[in-house]
Amino acid sequence: MLARMSSRPSSTRREALSAAFQLIYAAPGFALALVGIPLYVYLPKFYTDVVGVDIGVLGVIVLAARILDGLTDPAVGWASDVTRTRWGRRRPWMALGAPLLAAALYLLYSPPPALSATVAAWWFGTLLILLSLAWTCVEVPWESLGPELTFDYNQRTTLMSLREGALILGTLIAVASPPLLRWWLDVGQNATGQRAVYAAFAALYAPLTLALCWACVARVRERPQAARTRTGFLTGLRTAARNRPFLVLLMAYAVSAFGANLPATLVLYYAQHVLGVDAPEPYLLLYIVTGIACLPLWVALAKRIGKKRAWLTSMAVNTGAFAGVLLLGRGDVLGYAVLTFLSGIGFGATLALPASMQADVIDYDELLSGERREGRYVGVWAVARKLASALGIGLALTLLDVAGYIPGAEQPERVVTALKLLY
Repeated sequence: MLARMSSRPSSTRREALSAAFQLIYAAPGFALALVGIPLYVYLPKFYTDVVGVDIGVLGVIVLAARILDGLTDPAVGWASDVTRTRWGRRRPWMALGAPLLAAALYLLYSPPPALSATVAAWWFGTLLILLSLAWTCVEVPWESLGPELTFDYNQRTTLMSLREGALILGTLIAVASPPLLRWWLDVGQNATGQRAVYAAFAALYAPLTLALCWACVARVRERPQAARTRTGFLTGLRTAARNRPFLVLLMAYAVSAFGANLPATLVLYYAQHVLGVDAPEPYLLLYIVTGIACLPLWVALAKRIGKKRAWLTSMAVNTGAFAGVLLLGRGDVLGYAVLTFLSGIGFGATLALPASMQADVIDYDELLSGERREGRYVGVWAVARKLASALGIGLALTLLDVAGYIPGAEQPERVVTALKLLY
């Protein structure tokens, strides 16, 4: 097995990828962030307070949809591993999934007016499932493509940092877009204004999502020597279960992802009902810009002290600073800004470094099996990420409902306390 891995041509292991090539590969991450970030930051509150879906029902829908979505990830990963076409094994999935993703995005962000609560819940749930399925068909093959583009240890960190950097940049634009669109359309934050903003958001970014995904499909070529896998679905999963480095990394990542999804879901609720701030976007932008600015420093640190130690350090910074929000109350905007900035220092590395480590532990599977099976590993990784997201969102919204959350109204003290503890 060692001979097989060491027999790769040196050009395969050390070939430098051009900056343009890496940026084109990373581009779908920008689009996926535009699709996904508002889905968990803005849309829950939009669908509860404007469209009229009960918050407890919404939490159950999101949890169920994410669990169902997670079941498809390993299957799509395995299918992309064994796909054989003249265009490769990853890109056909991306090419077919992108139009469905763009269509589901448009419909989910622009629901028809005057839907009853029951119909609105069905609308949200059905489109969320369709969007999640299309997302899987794009994201899992796209992420699986990354580890096989370069086998160089440090260049992987650069490539994955660009990929996650594109996700962070897309997050920045996604967060900034609603207030900018509100200003451009000259509408308020009432129900009519919010509907107009999200409809415009969908009209702008659905075509862009399609264009960026198809650009990657057109320009990024797969390595022929990487496209070899023969084992079945269950056999591949059993092999993955024997890959102890992957399992250790997966468990650590799942725990961190669960924690990260709680504040992402609750930021609008926390800002309004704890801090008394109607427009939290400047704080989100501060967090994201800080994460982008500090990411190159974490890449350099990872090359110096190793990826694992750098990742652990970034998580300590990210979560350690954020714990202070429990002590804030109405009007504490300066303290919130300081904590947001300090937490943002570690934000980018908490995304980029585990992605780079994932590529390295997938290489160990080649040592065990002699095959390149990134799809199955990325599929299992996606399950952990989505389950962590689903549990975070479902738990947060369900507990708020139990605490007595009142849509569009001043909240009782028990709800404010629940928000602080969850956030």
